[in-house]
Amino acid sequence: MSATPRRWRPAAATLGAALLFLSACAKSEDGDTTANGGASAAGAQVVASAAPGGATCTLDQYGGTKIDLKTAKVGFSQSEKEANPFRIAETQSIKDEAAELGITNLTTTNANSQFNKQISDVEQMLDSGVQLLIVAPLNSDGWDSVFAKATAKKVPIVTIDRKINAAACKDYLTFIGSDFAEQGKRAADEMARALGNKGTVAILLGAPGNNVTTLRTSGFKDEIAKVAPDIKIVFEQTGQFSREEGQKVTEQLLQSKSDINGIYAENDEMALGAVVALKGAGKKAGDVKVVSIDGTKGAVQGIVDGWINAVIESNPRFGPLAFRTATTFFAGQPVPADVVIQDRQYDASNAKTDLSSAY
Repeated sequence: MSATPRRWRPAAATLGAALLFLSACAKSEDGDTTANGGASAAGAQVVASAAPGGATCTLDQYGGTKIDLKTAKVGFSQSEKEANPFRIAETQSIKDEAAELGITNLTTTNANSQFNKQISDVEQMLDSGVQLLIVAPLNSDGWDSVFAKATAKKVPIVTIDRKINAAACKDYLTFIGSDFAEQGKRAADEMARALGNKGTVAILLGAPGNNVTTLRTSGFKDEIAKVAPDIKIVFEQTGQFSREEGQKVTEQLLQSKSDINGIYAENDEMALGAVVALKGAGKKAGDVKVVSIDGTKGAVQGIVDGWINAVIESNPRFGPLAFRTATTFFAGQPVPADVVIQDRQYDASNAKTDLSSAY
């Protein structure tokens, strides 16, 4: 969906303020102060540069009301059960930053990977009078009932880590997260390097129905076709972003394609499941090149142990940036429609020394 002209004003002054916002975030996030939830200077989110002419949103444009976050009722909706290290770190970062800022009325829910439950959770929080919502969406579509209720109540929604297919500054306030297509491209570059630009590769797809899976897949495929056309993608199946499913799918893969050269897992949990399957099939470390995305301690340790070749980070420590964005918005200053964060990566050159930066 496209933003309406009435709401968006990408004037020079507005864009300049947004750029200042991004610069301030980057400096603060990259400083020496420890951000709660484990986001020290080594692990904190850092904002990438804003795109010239990027859209922004203000409190007046959104139609909201200025509030004091310390006394406001704030809701956070988590999408998946917190067995995944990414979700554990994400939720803890929100809770810790709220405590750091003195926010005393924070409600958190977990949809346990059930989309209907997440919609119900968010609607119930809106009915209970929350004044700000931070949402980690399970799916990118299907949020119309939530938007209708939030718009009627003028409650801004900050979406993190997965994007919703809707209009910023209308249906929701802003999106904070990674460039998922770029993550896929970087994973492809690492796979091409590991395979010497030739061989066969399997993709363990993430859960369907969200833009993370779609963009990590297209980014990887596009880059492989560009830089290493002799690498052939011969297998694709969803592992649901789950370690158990990643192991199961890899076991199936090895039964039909035992000579596979590389596995691209669209998150670390599936990659770690794949490693279990590779070991079970009698493979040795390095026989099959594995590249994944996230940056968990388990996966980075997998690099140290020789089972994983590279990990592209997807930083889950959203608390400081999410609340700073909300504070800027409620102060009447513009915030970007998309706040894109930088992601580091791990390989054999830095995995052992930088293991403490993983989550």
